[in-house]
Amino acid sequence: MNTAYEAVIGLEVHVELSTETKIFCACKAHFGAEPNHHVCPVCLGLPGALPVLNARVLEYGIKAGLALEGNIARQTKFDRKNYFYPDLPKGYQISQYDQPLMQGGHLEICTEAGEVRRIGITRLHLEEDAGKLVHQGSANLAGSTYSLVDLNRAGVPLCEIVSEPDIRTPEEARLYLQELRNILVTCGVTDGRMEEGSLRCDVNVSVRPAGSTTFGTRAEVKNLNSFRAVQRSLEYEIERQIDLVSKGQKVVQETRTWSEERGVTLSMRSKEAAHDYRYFPEPDLPAFEISEDRIAEVLATLPELPAQRRQRYIEVVGLPAYDAGVLTDNLELAAYFDAACEGAPNPKAIANWLMGDVAGYLNAQKLAIAELPMRAEHLREMVAMIDSDEISGKIAKTLVVEMMKSGQAPRALVQSLGLSQISDDSAIVEAIRAVLAANPGQVADYHAGKTKVVGWLVGQVMRQTQGRAKPDAVNRLIVEVLAETTG
Repeated sequence: MNTAYEAVIGLEVHVELSTETKIFCACKAHFGAEPNHHVCPVCLGLPGALPVLNARVLEYGIKAGLALEGNIARQTKFDRKNYFYPDLPKGYQISQYDQPLMQGGHLEICTEAGEVRRIGITRLHLEEDAGKLVHQGSANLAGSTYSLVDLNRAGVPLCEIVSEPDIRTPEEARLYLQELRNILVTCGVTDGRMEEGSLRCDVNVSVRPAGSTTFGTRAEVKNLNSFRAVQRSLEYEIERQIDLVSKGQKVVQETRTWSEERGVTLSMRSKEAAHDYRYFPEPDLPAFEISEDRIAEVLATLPELPAQRRQRYIEVVGLPAYDAGVLTDNLELAAYFDAACEGAPNPKAIANWLMGDVAGYLNAQKLAIAELPMRAEHLREMVAMIDSDEISGKIAKTLVVEMMKSGQAPRALVQSLGLSQISDDSAIVEAIRAVLAANPGQVADYHAGKTKVVGWLVGQVMRQTQGRAKPDAVNRLIVEVLAETTG
């Protein structure tokens, strides 16, 4: 990015709450049903149908607000946000305007350069989702010949979380979204499945001369559904705006969309202002009082949050900050690590196996860690076997793959696969003599003073024994056997 300019970025994140039913009716809020099967007069907006707030939605909203260290309103209400679109059956959306559920929160991110940045959160408010347009003849609106409307999603509960314009780079935007998702998934208020639309992001971005405190004209990029799309769309949009400003042209306040295929943002429409929506209080829903006791009850249900878990891994478990960050970036991985570390004296080794061989296997097999046959206690047992010299690290490389495939315990596999470590000196000496006899040139090099050849010979002994010989015994005995060959 041109260093003469800086970006000012804010994110609006729509989070689908994991309730059984919709926000104002008893229809199922599940993903993947046949089109227009989870609908009723309320979410279809039929005349005379009245909304009733799902109490669990309010609870989840409070929980999310507390997890983001925000101030929960003692009184909150709903409003009508008026706009017309084919997937909005009532012609308005029930949302919150001037009395949101939460204000003034924040979260912290750590950049790849190691800088810790606190990102403010302006507000969290509750609202209903709209339906979904299914474009026919093309994957997007521009190339479609006609569109169908699926209203299963209409009325699904959302909380919208709006950040302060504290973000300065596309990397920070991605990290903010990842941390926000981790917090909310940890709390259990959403499943965070971006591929299913459970978490969708709009970004607002403007550019200004470096050092300026005046905001530029912002553009909004809508409906980004992956961390990669957020970062890439911002990288493009920032450069587009800098190019305009540096040429003396104006940035238009507008809503844009991201084309993943072309790697560009495209203009959709001029950007609306709040007054364009003609907000007014929702007449069919009363204001809601939230007591201190209710807030305290919800606060008591908060689990250990990602930032707290990272701190525990660093300060109590003794992991490096990098390891702690990788493990807490995945809720299921962190839970597996905690289970594997229970009573283990070497948690760092367990973390290494999880971030290395286990992660590689999961990626190759396209598995989630919850689908892994290998139990956490079996990984702990394998690490203990390495530490006690029952098996070598090389044997463990083979063993862990078999454990991940079969789910069997490590000792049973070592026995059935013949992977037990050779610790008997006489058997190791026999293998060493065979290797030296097959490599007289390297033996001569050793006696000529080229002692580094020992490492190569050790490798040949390990290959001869299929990695089963104890490495420290091989290193000790090979020098003794080489001394016998002098002259």
